[in-house]
Amino acid sequence: MKAVSTITIALLLLVQAAWSQQRRTKTNAEEDGEEEYSSITTYGVTTNTNSGLLGGFVFRHSSQIDKELFGRHQYRYLGLELVNVRHPKELSQSSNTGARFTPGKQNYLFVLRPQYGREIILSNRNNDEGISINGILAAGVSLGILKPYYIQYQVRPGVVRTEAYDPLKHTDLGNILGSGNILQGLGNSTIIPGINAKLGFSFELSAFRSNLTGVEIGFLTELFGKAPVIIPFAENRSLFTSGYVTLFFGNKK
Repeated sequence: MKAVSTITIALLLLVQAAWSQQRRTKTNAEEDGEEEYSSITTYGVTTNTNSGLLGGFVFRHSSQIDKELFGRHQYRYLGLELVNVRHPKELSQSSNTGARFTPGKQNYLFVLRPQYGREIILSNRNNDEGISINGILAAGVSLGILKPYYIQYQVRPGVVRTEAYDPLKHTDLGNILGSGNILQGLGNSTIIPGINAKLGFSFELSAFRSNLTGVEIGFLTELFGKAPVIIPFAENRSLFTSGYVTLFFGNKK
C-alpha cells in the first residue's frame, strides 16, 4: 500500500506540473509550433508493486488516427509487456553458503501481456521545450507462465542436486544452498490465461524532437482464470492490482 500511495502522489504532482506548464505555453503555441507526429515507438524497463526492482520489459507502438477525441489527437496503442509477478509473502534469505533463495516458493509467475487501446495527447510540447503528456488506456489478454522454482538441495553431505522445489520433500531449510537458474525448467511451465487493463500517463522528458525518453506511471488490474500457485502454503489469488513505473526511450515520426 505504501508503494501504491507513493506512485499516486508522484502521478498527481506530475499531472499538476504538466497542466501548469500547458497554461503557461498555450498562448505561445501558434508562434512556437506544436509538435506533430504520426507514430511513437518506445522500449523500456518497468517496476511495479507486485515485483522487485526490475519488474520486466515493455514495448509499445502508437500510430495516429484521424478521428479526434474531445478535440485532442489520439493514437492507436499497441503494447507488449513481459513481467515477473511476485507473491506478497515472498521474502528471500541467505543460505548457509551465502547464496540467496526464497523459502516456500514453488513457482515463478511470468506474464506476457499484449495490449490494445488508445493514447491521447493531453499536453503537447512546443518545439524542443517543455514536457509532453499522454494519457493511455489499454487492455488485453494475459498469458501467465507458471514456471517451477529450482533450488540447490543437499541430499546428503557432499551431494548437492538442483531440483524443482517440493514443499513436501524439501522440508529442511538448512539443506537448501541457493536457488537454481531462473530459466531452468522453462519447458515444464504451464500456461494460465487471463485478462488485464491499465490506465497510465506518459511523460516525455527528452530534449530532442525525433528521439524521446521519459517515464510512464499508472495502475494495472489483472484477472486470471484460476489462482496461480506461487507459494503453496499461502493464499494465492487470481486478481492482481498494481501501480507501475516504466522508464522508456524510443523515437517518433
